[in-house]
Amino acid sequence: MIELNSGLQEPGLEQALAQLQAILIPGESVEAWATQRRIFALAHRRMLIAATSGRLIWLVRRLVSGFDVVNLRWQDLSEVNLRVGVFGAELVIRADQVTDLAINAQQGARLITIQGLRKEQAQGVYRICQAQDQAWREKRRIRELEELRARSGGVQVGTGGYAPTGGGGPGAAAGTSDAVRRLQEAKQMLDSRLITDAEYESIKARILAGG
Repeated sequence: MIELNSGLQEPGLEQALAQLQAILIPGESVEAWATQRRIFALAHRRMLIAATSGRLIWLVRRLVSGFDVVNLRWQDLSEVNLRVGVFGAELVIRADQVTDLAINAQQGARLITIQGLRKEQAQGVYRICQAQDQAWREKRRIRELEELRARSGGVQVGTGGYAPTGGGGPGAAAGTSDAVRRLQEAKQMLDSRLITDAEYESIKARILAGG
């Protein structure tokens, strides 16, 4: 059961946390949660946001009864920012509609802004978001690196290096063109900081060696 923060007693909060607990899937746990201060929800029902082991969830209370639930998978998170003011904190979350380990984001980015959160709670959610964002960035970097290595592994650049200029026939020319393309891809990854200098040099050496 999700516990109330020490010293925090507000009408309806226990019900919201019970609803949050009810929608968790087996094995999923809440790592941090935050709720809006009442003063920031005068024109709408208050929101509760929770960072779990598998996703980001926010609950919006309906006017009469019940809750609306919105989910964001960690792999779709592309950026999160925290703004802390005098009376509350604000989380600004950018999400891209992507597949689990996709390299390039698809159309349909979302920008979610949640204002008036309690500072300490918002900072806790922010830390989890940052950790998940970094973890998924690293997963995508490794995936892209593996794909690049797989593509470069079959390159044949002549016999023992580059094919001589003006010789080697169409096959050698095609191999050289393929090697140039793969070198350009590796350089783009280096410029985008997806791979290190050492990894770039290793890939380049393998391509030039025809391995």
